[in-house]
Amino acid sequence: MISDDEMTVYDDRHSQYITELFAAQDETLRRIWETLPEKGFPAKYIQPEEGRFLQVIVRASGAGKALEIGTLGGYSSIWIARGLAPRGKLTTLEIDRRYAQIAQAHFEMAGVADRVEIVVGSALETLKRLTDGPFDFVFIDAEKYDYHAYFDWALENTRVGGIIAAHNAFRAGTVVGAEQADFKTEAIRAFNRRVAGEPRVISTIYPAGDGMVVAVKTA
Repeated sequence: MISDDEMTVYDDRHSQYITELFAAQDETLRRIWETLPEKGFPAKYIQPEEGRFLQVIVRASGAGKALEIGTLGGYSSIWIARGLAPRGKLTTLEIDRRYAQIAQAHFEMAGVADRVEIVVGSALETLKRLTDGPFDFVFIDAEKYDYHAYFDWALENTRVGGIIAAHNAFRAGTVVGAEQADFKTEAIRAFNRRVAGEPRVISTIYPAGDGMVVAVKTA
């Protein structure tokens, strides 16, 4: 039995504490993050503490070749690119051409344009044509109902020891307790079960922000 002083206490105050202590943004990152809403981006991009976490696990894995499925404004891409090994490269996939153009400008502002390539088009179609693998790191943050397909692809195209991560594992908190869940929530619940039961990875959920599935490929 867990005593009161051992209970989970994570909340927005702790999120702010982590951000201020470990994930302080430089002026460029802060400006990009703060202006995403006014540029028309939906509020589903990662938080600074999640970005720092991505940077940490990318660096820990020694990733030189990374793939991101879902660019949006390129905020997460910048964190990933800054974690890459020297001469590393990130390929990021985005279906919306306007988003891709804005993200490219953000990469130039952040000084990572030489390390990031945006591919515009349907991710599922683009993945069929990619020949750059195997990848060291794959980050999934796109349409939730396609997460299964993205994960299956990543399993076959990530090296042993590489990392596969996926955003929105909590689906704004609705994966737990919501009786009338929408189809995207059900898709994320199914995806989380899928990864948890996959014998070729060791996995968990990083519980900051909206939750992030993290899986290390073992076989």
